[in-house]
Amino acid sequence: MRQIMNLNRKWAFTKDAQHNPAQVPQLPYWVSLPHSWNAIDGQEGPGKCYFGTCWYVKEIDREEIPAAAKYYLEIRGANSSADVYVGGKHLAHHDGGYSTWRVDVTEALKESTLVAISVDNSANDHVYPQVADFTFYGGIYRDVNLICVGESHFDLEYYGGPGLAVTPVVEGKDAKVKTQVWVTGVKEGQQLRYTVKAACGCVISEETLCACKTEHEITIENVHLWHGRKDPYLYTAEVELIENGEVIDQVSARFGCRTFKIDPENGFILNGEEYPLRGVSRHQDRWGIGNALLPEHHEEDIGYIMELGATTIRLAHYQHDQYFYDLCDEKGLVIWAEIPYISQHMPKGRENTISQMKELITQNYNHASIVVWGLSNEITMKGAEDPDLLENHRILNDLAHEMDKTRLTTMAIVSMCSMDAEYVQIPDVVSWNHYFGWYGGDTTMNGPWFDQFHAKYPNIPVGVSEYGCEALNWHTSKPTQGDYTEEYQAFYHEELIKQLFTRKYIWATHVWNMFDFGADNRAEGGENGQNHKGLMTFDRKYKKDAFYAYKAWLSDDPFVHICGKRYVDRVEDVTRVTVYSNLPEVELFVNGESLGKKAAADHFFYFDVPNAGVSKLHAVAGDCTDDSVIVKVEKFNDAYRLKEKGAILNWFDITEPEGYFSLNDKMDDIMKNPAGAQLFGQLMQQIMGQMQGGKAMGFDVTPDMMKMMGGFTVLRLTSLMGAANVSFSKEQLLALNAALNQIKK
Repeated sequence: MRQIMNLNRKWAFTKDAQHNPAQVPQLPYWVSLPHSWNAIDGQEGPGKCYFGTCWYVKEIDREEIPAAAKYYLEIRGANSSADVYVGGKHLAHHDGGYSTWRVDVTEALKESTLVAISVDNSANDHVYPQVADFTFYGGIYRDVNLICVGESHFDLEYYGGPGLAVTPVVEGKDAKVKTQVWVTGVKEGQQLRYTVKAACGCVISEETLCACKTEHEITIENVHLWHGRKDPYLYTAEVELIENGEVIDQVSARFGCRTFKIDPENGFILNGEEYPLRGVSRHQDRWGIGNALLPEHHEEDIGYIMELGATTIRLAHYQHDQYFYDLCDEKGLVIWAEIPYISQHMPKGRENTISQMKELITQNYNHASIVVWGLSNEITMKGAEDPDLLENHRILNDLAHEMDKTRLTTMAIVSMCSMDAEYVQIPDVVSWNHYFGWYGGDTTMNGPWFDQFHAKYPNIPVGVSEYGCEALNWHTSKPTQGDYTEEYQAFYHEELIKQLFTRKYIWATHVWNMFDFGADNRAEGGENGQNHKGLMTFDRKYKKDAFYAYKAWLSDDPFVHICGKRYVDRVEDVTRVTVYSNLPEVELFVNGESLGKKAAADHFFYFDVPNAGVSKLHAVAGDCTDDSVIVKVEKFNDAYRLKEKGAILNWFDITEPEGYFSLNDKMDDIMKNPAGAQLFGQLMQQIMGQMQGGKAMGFDVTPDMMKMMGGFTVLRLTSLMGAANVSFSKEQLLALNAALNQIKK
């Protein structure tokens, strides 16, 4: 019978070995798996993260492992390329850091055997991802097991899969359930016993067949449907390999019976009912841990997402841990699963996209939660016309349909890509990454853009795969785009919720991101090495106000939340206080005195609060209460003000004569002024001359892009130009500000 021996404990780790070690390194640094060598430096900012080859070495004694005919080393995640050596012999190479893979080590195991695994996360031209806005943590960051089986066993070598695929098809009140297995080393007289069990464990069907019958189908009458969060009901399929009446190997999988449709007018339809997909995206890392997560981390993450009220998660930008998919099945969350074909198409990377797609689908086929396979993310950063890129997408799209006839394909399209691009037509459904109101433009542009696409392509279901803005512990009573305050993030999401959630044709919305995450190349917002668009902080210790804006719209659990708890000191005599609740009415008390009750159909309640001395705020909605404090101060608390590390200028260092322009004004406003337009006409000519071929950060400078750029302040736009290799000195910026200070608004 199959036995699985976990090998996580005590590996010698080194960055110094130049080749396969012949013994455990002297004076070893011992680690237990899961482990990442970038758990700290992958979150510190540009130039800090170590990329290269590291070694994990372990001695295995034969007498400590179960007796078996065959042994397979199972590696559940090693980023991004890895080689396995057993007893000094090279046995396998694997490209792709986010999936399970296995190696037959039977012949190489001796009485005492050295197992050495090299892992390499350095740059190359053929393994995805290579360019993306997240840290490529190096390490063996998931479990390593030794799987011990007989000569006859369920297949362990095909793309890391379980050797079992379950395909339920709902027909009326019943479901036909097809079970298929792959068996290695079948012998005459062996049998397969197929069993299907209900959630309670009771047997619905059991049948024993010849081992040559690797496909089996039953009908579940009056089937209990898997219905998302409302009723995530799961059955179990088990298949046993039997020889002489004894079970010699066994595989099982939970599965759900459901129908779904993505309708271009009515969005996501689950089991014949409209079921709006409103949720978040998730990265798999944590502060100080990297991506070496434990089960309790996955459980905590799913708990917060459930609290938010989300019905869907986009698991970006790669295959996540099997345990997290299991949790999504159990909790009823609808999942978008994708491969890391991201940002920059590589002509030598086609085979890697194919192998990663095969692994993704083979390993995750049985998960009821998954409804779409993601082909790519923002892959047209350098244009959408590349014939090789188009062919790569057609190959992946056809492959997904060939391997899985029950699910659809999708992709996340970068904002600047034309809606008329040929590549937009390839998958079954599409979604867009739009940041109007953060990366240029303004919040009002989001809904109208989708209306335009929907009117132009009414038969293509369209969703929102990314939208969001960054917030740290900075605060203001006058939030503006690009200020990184918690208040602007809350405003942004209030506006996006109202625009996106009220358009039922949008098949799914995924906030970018549920949690702040590691992005080793980032240096912005005052804290390097992170993307701060999360609704919660990287350490999961603080829910930003925007978290509660979504909870107000999505959760059925009654609550009330006063925003701005970290924004205590305020200078104004009357200050705006926002309250979120999913209840219809909120009353706010200040030092025991009621400011009255307010109703808000959009769940966002605004109160103008007199600000004098210390004010204790108490909000009441139904049986729910929340408390906060504000304090009147004469001078703005400088601790609330963003200070960019390494910035040439911070916004508060800029002179702003009343009634005149400055670097802190938006491009659109300046360009509407004739003198401002003349000044920036000359400046833009200089900038365009520094950009390759009239492109900005790899994109054609189109009217739509110019419209987005118009939403930036001049200071923010000049800082972003660094990505296009256009730089400004402090003296140049101060001179430009002095010129703007001469132009009347």
